Amino acid sequence: MVSKAKKSTHTSLRRRKKTPITSSTKTASVVVSSINKSIHTCRRLIKIFSKLVRIATPTRKSSVKKGYKILKQFPGDHSIATARRSLFQDTVTASLPPLIPDNKKTVFLDVDETLIHSVPASGLIRPQHYDFIVNPLLDGERVTFYVTKRPFVDEFLKFLHEKGFEIVVFTAGIEEYASLVLDTLDRDGLISYRLYRDSCTELDGRFVKDLSNLGRDLKKGVIVDDNPNSYSLQPENAIPIVAFVDDEKDDELKYIYKC
Repeated sequence: MVSKAKKSTHTSLRRRKKTPITSSTKTASVVVSSINKSIHTCRRLIKIFSKLVRIATPTRKSSVKKGYKILKQFPGDHSIATARRSLFQDTVTASLPPLIPDNKKTVFLDVDETLIHSVPASGLIRPQHYDFIVNPLLDGERVTFYVTKRPFVDEFLKFLHEKGFEIVVFTAGIEEYASLVLDTLDRDGLISYRLYRDSCTELDGRFVKDLSNLGRDLKKGVIVDDNPNSYSLQPENAIPIVAFVDDEKDDELKYIYKC
């Protein structure tokens, strides 16, 4: 497992600020725009993801997942293009263990605004709806986060697992926070590996998820992420998804396994 560095402020946990939009304030134009985006995304998902589904290797029913694995660390690969600056110059780069079987397909999943949405506690105010709470220790202080699961996230993870995909979480969030979210979100141990912020590459001040050094054939993998900056180095492997905030009727994940 690869540990991530943490900033002291709550805003360091977010890759970009997102403004919740409640159903009561949505205008007709916003609704139409959202529908158009969903249709476009759905077509994109069908085109990319269906290729993987056709060649997926089913998981044996008798096999039992025991949760994610702790990754070994290896010296960083300095053959990457010089434009890709490592966020931590003195750290090492993680490489995923060999894939068995080697023809298995890998799905890299973002966390915040892709699988869940969370907000830090602010005084006595709490969201009207949330699924669970995490209390990471940040710089010696316990911080409360209210976490809302994206609709169909449980079904989505189960679908990937049953189809025999390797599930790897790759988040720009720090380990102290994201690990607690994943411990609750993935109680059945369907996720094989977790990569946090210190596995990202910093490019022009942005956190980028470089898939090229992880030991996986990129012809057999995709990344599902709401932030285009995250997959800017491998856009051809991306399955874009609309950011999730608080829409209880959101069905973006359902598009992926139902379209």
